[in-house]
Amino acid sequence: MAKTMAEIVAKSDEKRGVKAKTYKLPLSVIAEIEQLSHQLNIPQNQLIIQAVELFKSQKGA
Repeated sequence: MAKTMAEIVAKSDEKRGVKAKTYKLPLSVIAEIEQLSHQLNIPQNQLIIQAVELFKSQKGA
């Protein structure tokens, strides 16, 4: 039986260890994320990952 596109994406995400997550953020924060990712030439998700890692290291978590 053929798999739906949603099933294919879900299996791929599980295999790669990723999960879609959405947040409601102020438009100004979204603009900053977009601008920084463009300036640094990295994807927005990578920018957020690096920001969380930096936050953790600074807070000693």
